[in-house]
Amino acid sequence: MRPGRLRHRVTFESPVTTQDTAGQPVVSWVATFPQSLSAEIIPLSGRELISAQAEQSKVTTRIIVRYRPGFLASMRAIHRDTIFNIEAVIPDPESGYQWATLLCSSGVTQG
Repeated sequence: MRPGRLRHRVTFESPVTTQDTAGQPVVSWVATFPQSLSAEIIPLSGRELISAQAEQSKVTTRIIVRYRPGFLASMRAIHRDTIFNIEAVIPDPESGYQWATLLCSSGVTQG
């Protein structure tokens, strides 16, 4: 992989569930890695959805990053003001430890 393609700075967050004073679960997001990572963001497709009488858009995106342990499908990635929900983590086909491909969606459920 050419390093020049990793031109986007992305922050990765994991969900943490706590309880409020009434005992209800509250989900908050905590940074998974100490700093943002270099990544390549590639929009793949987009579509419009009608849900609950409201039109929403959904964009499917591929994010490629250098491999590091800890990527999970329950995480989310943030680039600028866009939140990407990670739906699948795919290691590289050769060694599994050079880069990771993250299949993400954005637009419908932000976080």
